[in-house]
Parts: sequence; structure tokens; C-alpha cells
Amino acid sequence: MQSKINSFFRPFSSSSSSITPKSVDSSQIFTDDFEYKKIQPEILVTYQRRPQNSNGQMNGASTGEASKEIDLEVPNLEVAKSGKILNKKRKYVQVYLELGQSDFLLHTCTICGFKYAKGDEEDEKFHKTFHKNYTHGIPLKGWRNERIIRIPSLEIGRIILVLDDDPTPQKNKVKEVVKMMEMELGDGWIYHQLCKVYLFISSQRISGCLVAEPITRAYKILSRPEGSRCNVSPEKEAKQTSTTLQFGGVSFQREMVRRNQPTKSCEESDESISGIVLCEKEAVSAVCGIRAIWVTPSNRRKHIASYLLDAVRESFCKDLGLKRSELAYSQPTSAGKAFISSYTRSTSFLIYTTSDL
Repeated sequence: MQSKINSFFRPFSSSSSSITPKSVDSSQIFTDDFEYKKIQPEILVTYQRRPQNSNGQMNGASTGEASKEIDLEVPNLEVAKSGKILNKKRKYVQVYLELGQSDFLLHTCTICGFKYAKGDEEDEKFHKTFHKNYTHGIPLKGWRNERIIRIPSLEIGRIILVLDDDPTPQKNKVKEVVKMMEMELGDGWIYHQLCKVYLFISSQRISGCLVAEPITRAYKILSRPEGSRCNVSPEKEAKQTSTTLQFGGVSFQREMVRRNQPTKSCEESDESISGIVLCEKEAVSAVCGIRAIWVTPSNRRKHIASYLLDAVRESFCKDLGLKRSELAYSQPTSAGKAFISSYTRSTSFLIYTTSDL
């Protein structure tokens, strides 16, 4: 036991020589020293130095911040060993519950018809821009060389004519407007190279657009289809649907009378036939065909479509003014029929097909 205790105490050694007691075995000293070092844990400390400026100062700030950075490096080593990243920034994601909604993935705007994902900042921002362009018009500050059509009755705004041989920026703007029109009128038929496009500009936005094309013939629409007759009145209809019950010499008659139902005229009965336009068999000569008319929703009921038609009558044919009854239209919708009848002041007007070009 004495020898083992003495092995932990080392004698004083001078610079010139070292004295080892004879009672202590030198091999045992080295063995115990080796085992002592083996037990001690290894501590690994890393330091990261910031690059210095020309003035000899660290980039960042004081040495206190540098010491903070060194302190943060030590736990990162332990994190690297465990495979977890604790210093990563947290990302907060909006979570939604699917409870059978019809528009859970994409929401459709009831006004502009644009589909977007609610809660997504990029989609909502894009929808906001598209919605404003659809309702108020596509922005247009103007061009240097504009072909302006002047109309005496037009007081606010201006009308610009764009042809196929105009500069590329003008044609690109026309294509952008046509894409907006196709959302309501259909795809792939509104514009081609022979068309003349009239743009109504107001408050630096395109509020309306009209596409016209040259044609050779058209057909006159019938104000009343042949062989049509007016609907019967409610009284006659009630008598037709009446039933009679006979019990010996006593008869009971039952009639169904519909109240608050006015008698329909022949014109109203014709409008009930949707999608059918009846025309005369013989064609008449025509020069200008109105392919499509479109006005932004916020600018409707402001006579913009009428101004565009007036511009077409003044400028479509050189040195020749067209009458309102001489304009032909492609197959119109129910709203288009009402507008054309109001503009021409007649229920009988000209229509044409694509084969009449």
C-alpha cells in the first residue's frame, strides 16, 4: 500500500536533474500516469474569427458580439451530433379544414370569374390586379402615333383605331384586351388579321372594345317568326284546363284561374326561344360586320358601345358614312339583341355568318 500511495507524489525536480526515489518503481509511475490521462474527457472548442477591416476592427461590432458568436458555436456542435437543427427559423403555415366546401382548393370570383387559392398572398394579389383590370379596364397611358377617331357627340374619353400593320406594342395591347373579352364571349373567334379594332380610352384605361371586319353579304332578321301566334290569355287557358264532374242531374265544373299573369305578346314569346335567330332567305349586300362588342362592367350603361358603333360608321369606309341600318352583326345574344334594337330603333336588323366574309 505504501508504494501505491507514494506513486501519486512526485519529487521536486530541478532544471538540471530530476531525482526519483528508489522505493518507487518507474514502470508503475508511467502506467498510472497513462491511465489518468485516459480517464479525462476530451473537450473540443472551436473559435471562429471574423474578417477584419482595413482599420483593424471586426465586421459586426464590439468584441462582446464576437464572444456571443463563439458561445453559439458550441451548442451547434452538439446539435450536429444529434442530427437536429434548433436554430432554424420557424415557418408558420395557415391551416384550413376541409368540410365539404365546393371551392376548397380554388375559389372562383363571382364577378370576374378568376380562380385563385384563398390565403395565398401571391394568388390574392394577382386576383386583385386582374379583378381591377376586368371591372375598370386594362391600363393604357397612350401611344405617340395614335389613330384617333373623332366623334362630335363624344365629350369624355377618346376612341383609337388599331390595324394589323400597326406597331407591335399596339397589337400586343389588343391581344390582351381580346383575352379579357374571351372570358365572356368565348375563345378563339373574336380577332383575326383583317379585323379593325376600336378601343375606347377613359381615365387611362380601356373601357370598351369593338372588333369589326369587312363582309360581302348579310341577312335581315325577322321581327316575328313565320307561322307564330300569340299565347292564349289566362282565361282561355283556364277554360281549356277545366274539368266537369257529373253526378246524376247535377254537374260540377272546376276551373283553374292563374292570377297576376299578364298576357304575353308575340314578341315576348319569340324571345323565349333561346339561341334561335330566324332570317330571310335572300341575302343583301353589306360592307361592315360587327364581330364583337365588349364594355367593362363598371362602365356599362354609359353609351360607350353606341360611341364605338358611331366611330365605325364614320371611319370604316373611306369617304363613306354608313347608316345604322347598314351595319351587320354576328349572331347576338339576348342582351345583344336588346342593345342592337335600341341602337337601330328597329327589331329587324342585319346579321351575318363567317361564310359571308
